[in-house]
Amino acid sequence: METLDEWQLSRRTVLAGGSAAAALVSMPNAHAQQAPGKTASGSDPTSSVSFRVNGEEQVLKLDNRTTLLDALREHLLLNGTKKGCDHGQCGACTVLVNGQRINSCLTLAVMHEGDEIQTIEGLGSPENLHPMQRAFVKHDGYQCGYCTPGQICSAVAVLEEIKAGIPSHVSDDLMAKPKLTNMELRERMSGNICRCGAYSNIAEAITEVAEAQA
Repeated sequence: METLDEWQLSRRTVLAGGSAAAALVSMPNAHAQQAPGKTASGSDPTSSVSFRVNGEEQVLKLDNRTTLLDALREHLLLNGTKKGCDHGQCGACTVLVNGQRINSCLTLAVMHEGDEIQTIEGLGSPENLHPMQRAFVKHDGYQCGYCTPGQICSAVAVLEEIKAGIPSHVSDDLMAKPKLTNMELRERMSGNICRCGAYSNIAEAITEVAEAQA
């Protein structure tokens, strides 16, 4: 059985060891010194990334945590692409990357080295509207207009997906070429939210463009 002196000695040893460990962790050269998102020098990690945006080569030096959405809006000043929920739930930030639609708020800019990116500004101009833009105007496919750039980019991609034979969750036969039914259209566009409720007009605009292409 330990004597009182022995117990106090072992207790002092444990306390001293704990203090030494704490001091080691707090030392400047300890492995835990680096704050999250910082380099050893204390600066934010950056990288150079190059991609083509609306047909033009762009080279940017960005914080590695910069989303593609923020790179487009804040660094290239392409403000047509909207920041809505910033969580990939509303579709307002939809752009085309190598012909496929993505939510630009959910991807990092540095992941798109060498990619071809198209925003609403690259689809058409006021003097030369893209057919989908023209159809949205004709059918009044917008009210406040905030979701419209994402809606149009998504709509353009939807028609390409159907043309390529890519099925959706409501396709009856996954091996058959999908058709642009009302149900197919609404399912494929369900990731783009219009808080004004212009869905029927949007569907009419997309259907007109699809019929013209056919």
